[in-house]
Amino acid sequence: MPADDQGTSVISYRGATAIVAGCIIGSGIFMKPATMAAQVGSPVWLAVVWLIAGLFSLCGALIYAELGAMFPKTGGLYVYFREMYGDFPAFLYGWSGFAVINSASVAAIAFVCADYSNYFLHIPDLPLELAGAWELPLPFLGKLYPLQHAGVKLIAVVLVLGLTWLNYLSVKAGSALQVISTVIKIAALGMLVAGILLSGKGSAVNFIQPGAMEKHGLALVSGIISALTGAFMAYDGWINVTFMAGELQSPRKDIPRSLTTGLLLSMVVYLLVTAAYLYVLPVDTMAKSPLVAEQAMYAALGNVSSTILAAMVVICTFGAVNGNTMAIARVTYAMGNDRLFFPWTGKDHPRYRTPGNALWLHGGWAVILVISGSFDMLADMFTFVAWVFYLLGAIGFFILRRRMPDYPRPYKTWGYPLLPLLFIVFSLFYVISTVWNDVSAFRSGRTPVINSLLGLAITALGLPLYFYFSRKNKKAG
Repeated sequence: MPADDQGTSVISYRGATAIVAGCIIGSGIFMKPATMAAQVGSPVWLAVVWLIAGLFSLCGALIYAELGAMFPKTGGLYVYFREMYGDFPAFLYGWSGFAVINSASVAAIAFVCADYSNYFLHIPDLPLELAGAWELPLPFLGKLYPLQHAGVKLIAVVLVLGLTWLNYLSVKAGSALQVISTVIKIAALGMLVAGILLSGKGSAVNFIQPGAMEKHGLALVSGIISALTGAFMAYDGWINVTFMAGELQSPRKDIPRSLTTGLLLSMVVYLLVTAAYLYVLPVDTMAKSPLVAEQAMYAALGNVSSTILAAMVVICTFGAVNGNTMAIARVTYAMGNDRLFFPWTGKDHPRYRTPGNALWLHGGWAVILVISGSFDMLADMFTFVAWVFYLLGAIGFFILRRRMPDYPRPYKTWGYPLLPLLFIVFSLFYVISTVWNDVSAFRSGRTPVINSLLGLAITALGLPLYFYFSRKNKKAG
């Protein structure tokens, strides 16, 4: 079990909550509200979408809180899948976590952090003709352009490797940085909200006044469903604390508490920041703004808005990169321990007592993903594949309730069975509709890659590895 230099579990309830909130609150609150406003056309419905997405995420968190309290082991969903379905589905999740979900989330958030860091660093990109000269074809799926955004990608690579090195050296240092960065980001967002709302340059009427594009009937239902996709992306990351259960001081208590506290805190932050935007930008104006956060800050604070926005995004995404870097390698570490992956990935560093090999493997793959893709592709890819497994995990939750009725459950999911069933229904809808939308966008030329199918294709690449390790274990056993 990874631990600190003294060989003890080091992550407190406060640290666990910082992992949840710090992994959730990243770039989404700066990038998603404008699109969501256009999809619903109403400030009231915009707030409702944030609430619905937050509550559904909380439903999922409550499911995994019960599972985490039942099986407080490093590896999270991978561990639960072994109990639910056996080695093969557990391996597929672990492989997809390495290849798509977890490393891609680090790459995507690091890309956004680097993009806004470049506002201060001014690292130039390659000329357009050179950036587009090398294309990497993906048969039946599209093309990638590794040389595009070279300056931003360089910053992202340094960020990923630097935070990987820190977490390689010490669990305690990574946890402390996560607490500090989360406190700073929430304080910074609080000052942003206060600065805009106290500027006197907006109107409270904007909180309830519908726009000219307000939707009704089936159009409203469709708009809410579309807006929910963006909101769910902004809330993603809550699962990460379960990956580190073996390093929590009191995992049976702290996993349920940190998941609930972290998600509720994130909901409050998202609602307050959206309210600040609306105060100075009527919903129609917000809907047409490609940079809603910058426009809102400019309306309230004047010419310093661009600098403030860049600093805010860097602060928020830096903590999210660190939180994800801390958590994600633990799944691969658990697989290595179980010899369902390369055994060296399941070894602790002899001095630092961290999953050092797994951390560097994830860091290296995240660097490759940074170089190969853009934010939108990576974000869409890891969000879709993650929700496929959230769905399977929720179904498996019912399997364990039936198969292991007497197993100790220090925490039981509130609202059972209704809320878990609602979570399953929504997850199924989200998975199906995402594939449909991705294929339609690719066929119409709006996207160069079918992101959801690319994620599934990379997941399928793990099949030969599973059969290799399975056969190797049978020979050894």
